[in-house]
Amino acid sequence: MKKYVLFFTAGLGLMAACTRVPITGRSQLNLMPESTMESMAVEQYRSFLSTNKVVSQGTSRDADMVKRVGQRIAAAVTRYMTQNNMGSEVASYKWEFNLVNNNEVNAWCMPGGKVVVYTGLLPVTQNETSLACVMGHEIAHAIARHGNERMSQGLVAQGIQVAGALALGKNPTAVGIFNQAFGIGGNVGMLAFSRQNELEADHLGVIFMAMAGYNPQEAIPFWQRMASMSNGQKPPEFLSTHPSDATRVQKLQQLMPEAMKYYTPGRG
Repeated sequence: MKKYVLFFTAGLGLMAACTRVPITGRSQLNLMPESTMESMAVEQYRSFLSTNKVVSQGTSRDADMVKRVGQRIAAAVTRYMTQNNMGSEVASYKWEFNLVNNNEVNAWCMPGGKVVVYTGLLPVTQNETSLACVMGHEIAHAIARHGNERMSQGLVAQGIQVAGALALGKNPTAVGIFNQAFGIGGNVGMLAFSRQNELEADHLGVIFMAMAGYNPQEAIPFWQRMASMSNGQKPPEFLSTHPSDATRVQKLQQLMPEAMKYYTPGRG
């Protein structure tokens, strides 16, 4: 096996950080300084918002709902992380929640708590609790540092050696890997890894929504609705970045007893 070393100077030293995902405890490799991930996320987030139609909060019930759900989950996650001596991992987060006018059934969260929900998702979620299921899942990706993990894998695969976090943020190949890690483009070689992340985000997501006072049991009918939309047209699971709907629902059913332990109705 080839060995690659990534060098980060400017006081960062050599970074080959093994960290653990909150709640699941899974060990992961995060080579990127999280501050660099957050800086790159802010730049990409601002660029996205400037070229897409953002639904104004205060004038739209849907936009206000997205913000309300996001704030409740963010507060619950921050509270949990702080109580479990992991508060430093979210201390730099500057949460933002925006609804964007786009017919795609989609939502995402970038490092540092930059969240977007597409209007096309709302007819499928149908209610605030189901929206919390999706937003909890997307926020879980950021809390679990899945983007850092995927990008680290991509950097190692490319054998990139870069001096300094600033240089990394401006390196075209590194930026391309960042975009790929957040769903812009794809790489079949990374799909098995991505499916693992998806199931882990499901795990954290139902717990996060429960912590915020949303019934995690709503996740099961939501994903069943998602499954019914496919009409058998999805590709085989081994060529998909997401688990099959049947796999996802089965795993969620297994997780419900754990998630319900965190659920207090109405808690925000």
